[in-house]
Amino acid sequence: MTFSKNILKEMILILAGSFIFALGINYFAIPNKLAEGGIAGITIITYYLFEWSPGLVNLALNIPLFFLGFKVLDRRTMIYTIIGTITSSFFLTVTESWGAPIPGDPLLASLYTGVFVGVGLGLVFRSGGTTGGASILARLGHKYLGWSIGRSILAFDLLVLMGAYFVIGREKVMYTLVAVFIGARLVDLVIEGMDARKAVTIISNSAVAISDKITHEMERGVTLLKGRGGYTGTDKEVLYIVINRQELPRLKQLVHQLDPSSFLVVHDVRDVLGEGFTFERTDS
Repeated sequence: MTFSKNILKEMILILAGSFIFALGINYFAIPNKLAEGGIAGITIITYYLFEWSPGLVNLALNIPLFFLGFKVLDRRTMIYTIIGTITSSFFLTVTESWGAPIPGDPLLASLYTGVFVGVGLGLVFRSGGTTGGASILARLGHKYLGWSIGRSILAFDLLVLMGAYFVIGREKVMYTLVAVFIGARLVDLVIEGMDARKAVTIISNSAVAISDKITHEMERGVTLLKGRGGYTGTDKEVLYIVINRQELPRLKQLVHQLDPSSFLVVHDVRDVLGEGFTFERTDS
C-alpha cells in the first residue's frame, strides 16, 4: 500500500511540475520574447524562427537522449524521465498561445518565468524524474561529478543562450539570464526542501543541565555526543539539536543562562525528516 501511495505521489509531482514548467514557457517566456536554456531554449528558438510547436520539438529532440539515459541512469529514473518528458511536451502543446506580453516590464516577465520554470522542474526532480534534455545531462553531472542539479542546468543553459543571442538580441538575453538564474536557485530549493530549520551544536561544561532544560521547557529532543578538547585534552559532552527558526532566540537565552562560557554553533538545515517535524511524536 505504501509503495503504491509513493508512486501515486511521485506521479502527481511529475504532472504538477510539468504543467507549471509549461506555463513558465508558454505563458511568460514566449509571449515576452524571452528564451530559456537547454532543450527548452532550443524549442523556443525554433518557435521564433519557424513557428514550430514547442511541445512537438521538445519531444523530438529528447528521443535521442533517451538512449544515453538508458545507459547511465537507473531503470526507475529513466522511466520517470520518459513520463516527465511526455507530460511536459503534452502540456507545452496544450498551453501553447495561452499567455500575453507583460507591457513594458520584461524584468517582471523574467521573474515569473524563472519562478514557474524553477518550481516546475524542481517538483519533477523531487519525484525522481526529469523533463529530459539538459535535465538528463544535469543528472549525469550530479551523478559523476557531484555538481548540484541546479548548477548543472545553469551551465547547460548558458551554452544555449549564447546561440539565442543571435535570435532575440542582447537585451532579451540579459533578461533571460535573470530567469535562468532564479530558476536554477529554485530547483535546488525545491529539491533540498522548502522548510528550512536550524541545527545547533553546543559545547558546554553543563551539557546535562542544558539537555534537561531543552527537553522539558522547549520539548525538543537532544543528542549527546562524546567529545574531547583538542588543546586541553579534557572530555566534554557535545549537544546536537534541530529546531525551528523561531525557537533559536529562546535556545540561545537558555544556554547562556546555564553556561555563559558555552560554545554554540548554528547551522542551516533543509528538509528535516523525523519525529516532531514531519510526523507527530509518539509516547513511549
